[in-house]
Amino acid sequence: MLKTARINQRKPFFLNRLNNKEGIIPILLELGKVRITLFVAVSTSVGFILAAGKLSWQAFFVTLGVFLLACGSSALNHFQERNTDAMMSRTKQRPIPSGAVSPFEALIVVISFSLSGLVVLYFSGSLKVALLGMLALLWYNAFYTPLKKLTALAVVPGALIGSIPPVIGYVAAGGKMTNPEILAVALFFFIWQVPHFWLLLMIYAKDYQRAGFPVLTDLFSTKQLTRITFMWIVALAVSCLLIALFGVVKNPVINMLLVLAGAWLVWDSRKLIMHSFEKMTYRFAFREINIYVLLVVILLSINKLFNF
Repeated sequence: MLKTARINQRKPFFLNRLNNKEGIIPILLELGKVRITLFVAVSTSVGFILAAGKLSWQAFFVTLGVFLLACGSSALNHFQERNTDAMMSRTKQRPIPSGAVSPFEALIVVISFSLSGLVVLYFSGSLKVALLGMLALLWYNAFYTPLKKLTALAVVPGALIGSIPPVIGYVAAGGKMTNPEILAVALFFFIWQVPHFWLLLMIYAKDYQRAGFPVLTDLFSTKQLTRITFMWIVALAVSCLLIALFGVVKNPVINMLLVLAGAWLVWDSRKLIMHSFEKMTYRFAFREINIYVLLVVILLSINKLFNF
């Protein structure tokens, strides 16, 4: 009887979850950080649209390949940070620290997502496209993730991750990765990553400190860090103007909407430096900066798809 119980405990979670109301899918979605990776996939499709001027089945598969690869990278991040995740209130219920899956089982998910993503990128794009995808994975998991434990400024070089997906889509559609228009878009996504993460840090600073991560609040006061973050938000709005400067958008209406969206972001974000430094303020700024980026993505796509 005891031997049988031990054997049952060793069943892979895939088998155990078949008889569990929680199911496999929610675990896979959490390991893949799907809410984040979906946005990564969207930025890939934007790059494709900018080069091709249309959507196609190739665009779908390239976007799918990046989505799968990003899920694999996210699952690997779960594995890499499983011990620190267990120390943080925000992450202690993730699949590995909560015991929903074992580290080994998580690695199976990593390999499955990553390999399938690379294969899809290779066949829907090219070897260069697949190599760009591999670069993104290595930069995030082999460089940025370990660097976070060494310096609070890791997000600055780590922000390169955000600029690679649109380049992948652009190259897959036949564009050159040195073309100024995609470099301008890549710069926009690069800058966005920094205030995006720093706002998250200010919301969960104590959590990060509890887990032993070096945080910027150790180097700057909350007031200083808030002002620095605000300046990055302003830089994000300005970088969007560079997109128009390099000829990505030629329609005056779309250009005006981009300018207005940037002005709205800067005006609305001024509360970061005008009001008390409360988590609620940071949460609103975090939400609004992401809404702004999504709005820019939609406007760029509309401009190309409808040949404005």
